[in-house]
Amino acid sequence: MPVRAETRARALALQLLYAWDSPGNGRGEVPQDVWSRLVVQQHPRARVAELALALAEAVVTGQSDLDERIARAAERWRLERLGVVDRNVLRLATHEIVAGDTPPKVAIDEAVRLAKWFGGEKSPGFVNGVLDRVARDAGRL
Repeated sequence: MPVRAETRARALALQLLYAWDSPGNGRGEVPQDVWSRLVVQQHPRARVAELALALAEAVVTGQSDLDERIARAAERWRLERLGVVDRNVLRLATHEIVAGDTPPKVAIDEAVRLAKWFGGEKSPGFVNGVLDRVARDAGRL
């Protein structure tokens, strides 16, 4: 089964966020130069690149609010203790849930898929549980 453009864009956005959020990279403003190099290396279709950059930028811009929502939903987990992949999968999906452009179940399913592809063995279940709570808290489920 072919992978949809939106799924590819989410995967690329996650890679961009990983580069932004990795230790030693000094999170802060949107690192357009780094992201541009990463996008060029991936050779995505224009639509995928545009969507990935828009998603990643929205996550960076809304990080504080997204992190607060995730922290409330992941009761016994401090965000800084989560792995970089899990943390950014959660941010990406939380943005999509809160923005309201993507049905919450789709955002959660896509996040679980990304967690399977890029995260650890327990990542998919953890991501699913936290995002279910995020969506319920936001009144989207």
